Amino acid sequence: MALVDLCKRGDAAAFEQLVKRYDGRLFSLAQHVTHNREDAQDAVQEAFLKVFRKLTQFRENSQFSTWLFRITVNESLMKLRKQRSTREVSIDDDFQSEEDVYPLDVADWTPNPEDLYRRSELRNILRRTLQELQPGLRVVFVLRDIEEFSTEQTAEVLELTSVAVRARLRRARLQLRERLSNYFGVESHAAEHLQSATVTGN
Repeated sequence: MALVDLCKRGDAAAFEQLVKRYDGRLFSLAQHVTHNREDAQDAVQEAFLKVFRKLTQFRENSQFSTWLFRITVNESLMKLRKQRSTREVSIDDDFQSEEDVYPLDVADWTPNPEDLYRRSELRNILRRTLQELQPGLRVVFVLRDIEEFSTEQTAEVLELTSVAVRARLRRARLQLRERLSNYFGVESHAAEHLQSATVTGN
């Protein structure tokens, strides 16, 4: 907040420090959403530009990082919309309700998709699989299971309820499991490795 205050007073060096502090994480987020390095770079640059222009509008009763991540998510979704010119991209696409239609208890699988993501040999596979998710599911999964935001932080960034975040995260994990099992094949050794864990909506 001290840096933010300095930025509001026109301190360019303070803004540079803010950029350095958040640039890496914002780029990671944008790239996971857009799956395009150039679009991710543009989204982050445009997010910082928007922050610089609107910094005086920032309300200090909320976290600066939340505001910054929200702007970056929106810019990334705009880039994704341009990639998919035939349809509009929104974090609210095709969701019936916050409670979702999936049951809380599902068949056991292991390891979880979020655990798979941390295994270098499967990262490329999961990246391609993640790209197939609807943007609204993908953003929630990226924030919760890749960027390791809490449910509450994710809800604040996306301006959703915690219930909606849990429902979308559960759906994202289920769809990833289904796609990954299809990728490896039911009878393959890799598929056998994917059996017996529990989906939690947390």
